[in-house]
Order: sequence, then C-alpha cells, then structure tokens
Amino acid sequence: MDLSQPGSVPQLFAAAWNRYDAGKLAELFVKDAEFINVTGLWWHSREAIFKAHDYGLKVIFNRSHLELTSTKVHYLSESIAFVHARMRLTDQTPLNSGLQPQTRKTLFLFVVKKEGDRWMCHAAQNTEVLDGMETFVRTPDGRVTAVNYGQFKNT
Repeated sequence: MDLSQPGSVPQLFAAAWNRYDAGKLAELFVKDAEFINVTGLWWHSREAIFKAHDYGLKVIFNRSHLELTSTKVHYLSESIAFVHARMRLTDQTPLNSGLQPQTRKTLFLFVVKKEGDRWMCHAAQNTEVLDGMETFVRTPDGRVTAVNYGQFKNT
C-alpha cells in the first residue's frame, strides 16, 4: 500500500472499497482513528471502522463501486494535512422493498499525519452531496428532508 502522499489515502480507500476489503480499508487508519459516516454514525477506533465497513461492504454496498472524482490536499505542516475527496457511489444494494438506490455523491474529509514514510488517517468524515440543497429540515412527522432557501449556490 503506497501511502507516500496524503492524496493516496482517498485513492486507496476507494480501491479497498471496490475490492470489498474492509481490512485494507481499515489499515489506512491509525489505531485510535475517528470516522463519521454520512448519517452521523461515529466510530472511535480502527477496529470499529473495520467492523462498520465489513458489515457495510457485505450488506449495504456488496455490489457498489466507489469512484474518486477529485481531491484537494491542504498542508497544515510538513507532516499534517487534510484531504478533501469528492466521490461517486453507484450500484448500492437494493432494499428488500425493491427500491433501487441511485447514484450518490459524497465529499470526504481525511485528516492525515505523516508517520515515518507513510501518511496515515487520524480522522475521516463523509458528507452526502445533494446538488442545489443548502440544509436539512425536520418535518413535524419526524422526516428529515433537504431544502434550498434560495440564497446560496453550491460551489
């Protein structure tokens, strides 16, 4: 696994995902790493990140493909950086109801630190991208829906 550059982390994350290999995916993270998924589930260790992705890649994403579409690296120092990565997810597992999930777009934030000659992930957060939407509102019946108040445009 070549972790010689901070931008390698999202590339290797997508490659492990596409092989449905939660072990290789978890190896990108330090032992006490933090990970927040698109629904706000928060995992507090490499082992928890492995377990969550092992389940997800077997049940929710067992036919999926994750495509890295762009990255941007910002160095905080010579040994610390954050990496934004836009990704596209296709072929998520259909629900038992017959609902066929459509293509999703996400934006990851990886916080990485150089340890020896490898860049390791200390924290990651995945955010769902909903084009044209600005925020969420909770409706009186408890549903959450994305909305656009019309003031801001997606950049």
